Amino acid sequence: MTFKAFITGVAGPLLAAQEKAFVKDQQPCGLILFDRNIEDRDQLRRLIDDYIEAVGSSHQMVLIDQEGGRIQRMRAPHWKKWPAGARYGELYEQDPAAARLAAVLVYQMMAAELVDVGVNVNCVPLLDIPVAGAHDIIGDRALSTDIKAIIDLGRSVAKGNLLGGVLPVIKHIPGHGRATDDSHVNLPTINAARKDLEETDFTTFKALNNLPLAMTGHLLMTDLDPVHNVSVSKTIISEVIRDYIGFDGLLMSDDLSMEALEGTIGERGRDVVAAGCDVALYCKGVFEQMVDVAQSVPALEGRARQRFDHAMGLLSPPAPFDEQQAQSLLARLSS
Repeated sequence: MTFKAFITGVAGPLLAAQEKAFVKDQQPCGLILFDRNIEDRDQLRRLIDDYIEAVGSSHQMVLIDQEGGRIQRMRAPHWKKWPAGARYGELYEQDPAAARLAAVLVYQMMAAELVDVGVNVNCVPLLDIPVAGAHDIIGDRALSTDIKAIIDLGRSVAKGNLLGGVLPVIKHIPGHGRATDDSHVNLPTINAARKDLEETDFTTFKALNNLPLAMTGHLLMTDLDPVHNVSVSKTIISEVIRDYIGFDGLLMSDDLSMEALEGTIGERGRDVVAAGCDVALYCKGVFEQMVDVAQSVPALEGRARQRFDHAMGLLSPPAPFDEQQAQSLLARLSS
């Protein structure tokens, strides 16, 4: 089946008639969910089922940002409260083995909640390395400030998702930790030299470059490309993300509706794909903008389609795990 190179958001908790017709006609390769789309288990299952029925294929990514802490779309009382990424790093300082195990088992337990409603992609782990003075948009979402800890814990988070039947997404490649602005509002500028970035920011992504999915950061890295931000920079995507970091999985942009990008929504969709992103990510769910994105991107074909199919092929039924041990480690992280 032919899909287009974009992931879409939708407006609310139910798939409207015009959205059903749009999905059927335009064939996105995925759906991303936000708070506005989620009320309870039955409603969320129905929304996802209706989307899959409308697109006419179960070979679809259904994504969510279920990091834990302040970034958690599926919330209590219907789902568990999960700890922020930094809690794993704090445990790692005391007991690295326990922290690694906690990252596997807790995210495997989280994946069970996602699979239960039909979600098969969780946009974790963050591999960003926060630095003093950076904007708190990353903050305690980061697994640690220590490179080795982020690599160890990021690998464990990814493993927990995969064991739980959910694909992980490494983000925000090639590294958002130095940003002094929130890319939802402004374009962050990072003036560090490439040598410094290679010694720090890029290392976590390079260590996990074999994972199937990654999301760009909307960042202006002046020593790499003084004109174009990462998501629309052919130079950075080709020379840094693909060549230096060595990531050859499916690369999606961060959200097209963030203010760090210039131009119309349609122009943004065109530009991220032209720069080398396999897929444009549009989250906001405004119908007219959904149409603009769909009309701006090509079919998902060639190497991009191969990467998509490879990622989807990694999905497998959830593996059993020790839920009592997972609950114990969750309690330890939350104390």
